[in-house]
Amino acid sequence: MPLSVKYLQICFFLYSFLFIYTHAKAQIVEQPDPLRPSLPDSGKASKVDSSKTAISLQKTDTSKKALPVAHIFRYRFTADGTITTGNVNRTLLQLTSAIDYQLSNYFKLSSNPSFVYGKQNGLLAEREWFGDFRTTFRHEKRLYYMAFGSYERSNLRQINHRWTAAAGFGYKLLNHKRAYISVTDVVMHERTDFVELDDVSIIRNSVRLYGEYSFDNDRFTVTHTTFYQPALGQYNVRWNASLSVQMKLTSATSLRTTLANAYESLIVPGRQNNDLRFTVGLVYERK
Repeated sequence: MPLSVKYLQICFFLYSFLFIYTHAKAQIVEQPDPLRPSLPDSGKASKVDSSKTAISLQKTDTSKKALPVAHIFRYRFTADGTITTGNVNRTLLQLTSAIDYQLSNYFKLSSNPSFVYGKQNGLLAEREWFGDFRTTFRHEKRLYYMAFGSYERSNLRQINHRWTAAAGFGYKLLNHKRAYISVTDVVMHERTDFVELDDVSIIRNSVRLYGEYSFDNDRFTVTHTTFYQPALGQYNVRWNASLSVQMKLTSATSLRTTLANAYESLIVPGRQNNDLRFTVGLVYERK
């Protein structure tokens, strides 16, 4: 294995480990903004370019050969926020990332660590961590499978710890170069340690609808993510949604605005069920 691939693997696992298992005083609310699982016909361009060579080889060797394993590392980092001064002094910093490492033609490892920090009139309002680690099977296929675990803390929701383990499947409703829509459905076990409320251990069904669309030769990109997560056997609903518009500045950087909403039916006293957030920031992305 080349040294660069080993280095990327080490960085990936260390990065995910730090975000998932850290015990710093921090937390998060929104679900992550994932990378698109794959582009259609990925890896097939080289087959088309070398079609003449392939035909000549078939004449001499008709045996079937396995496709070469493609190790692909993709990542995106986003830094955005808002600053308000005057009668209301407010600062908000939001750092999010999405990391994919294609381990083989069938397995892919992913993580979406995030951090949010905000103050209002000098008082701490938000200090949010979220970290997850996912593995996806048959990620190139229309029907794929996944399993993941996550950890979060939330000052906004007054959550000391929240652990989640889940497994399920995803289906690509639309998979074109400039338009992609997928839906995933997983069953998840969630255990939450609230600051004031008793611990809650429940089973949820989590449905996610994700879409990504590009325009003007990929200069503009629109993405949306919606989660609906009801508990099984009791009333405890959580849902959140986000809409992002991204304008490319260079081949790797973009300007992005995001509107996100999060709702939880079970909250600690003195907190509201719904939170709405609008941010503007920069994105650095390599695919």
